Amino acid sequence: MTEQMTIPKRKSYRNFIYIYRYEKFFYQEGCRLIAGVDEAGRGCLAGPIVTAAVILPKNYKIEFIDDSKKISAKLREELYERIIKDAIEVQTVFISAAEIDKSNVYQATITSMKQVISQFEKKPDHVLVDAMPIYNFHCESSPIVRGDIKSVSIMAAAIVAKVTRDRYMAEMEILYPGFQFSKHKGYGTSEHLQELQTHGVTPIHRLTFAPCQSRSKYVQMSFLDFDQSFWTQSEGILKKV
Repeated sequence: MTEQMTIPKRKSYRNFIYIYRYEKFFYQEGCRLIAGVDEAGRGCLAGPIVTAAVILPKNYKIEFIDDSKKISAKLREELYERIIKDAIEVQTVFISAAEIDKSNVYQATITSMKQVISQFEKKPDHVLVDAMPIYNFHCESSPIVRGDIKSVSIMAAAIVAKVTRDRYMAEMEILYPGFQFSKHKGYGTSEHLQELQTHGVTPIHRLTFAPCQSRSKYVQMSFLDFDQSFWTQSEGILKKV
């Protein structure tokens, strides 16, 4: 029996010809494996940057895929599961708040993109990246402005990055009571700013970001079980295990 997807009230999937045009061009140029890369969390006050890279099968069709920020959380989750199941390969990388503070958010994003591409077991012939050019790297790539609405590969990567990060931030809400990380995901909402005023900064806040500067440190209000083994950290890069 065909697996059912949650169908939005209005069809949000884009014309297949439009969102496959970049992939089609590079396939015609002789590429066999094309990867899409995108990140989530660049503009947040807390939490990591999560970057995902996805290699989809040639001419792969997935209905209702769209800009990850415009579709519902439920549809994002369903698309995520479909992408993970059907993709040739998916990789993710986490860059911690501490690593972002050591460099800057732009450089941290570039680092994460290079890292996630390097993790592929199957080396892509070309990489499509949302907006950001990657220089001095061993793999050919093309930056596409608003690639998360123009390229199916980038759209898939954006969904994987966002769902992965959202799940991580929900775990952080358990670790740091008083912060509604599952709701605001670490972005600078009015609720989050009030939480900073009340509780101070946690170890996952970006201390070089203005709203987090000169804040008192977070005091753990109670001990709660948290499976730290779910995440590993190496040289400032967090990875799900």
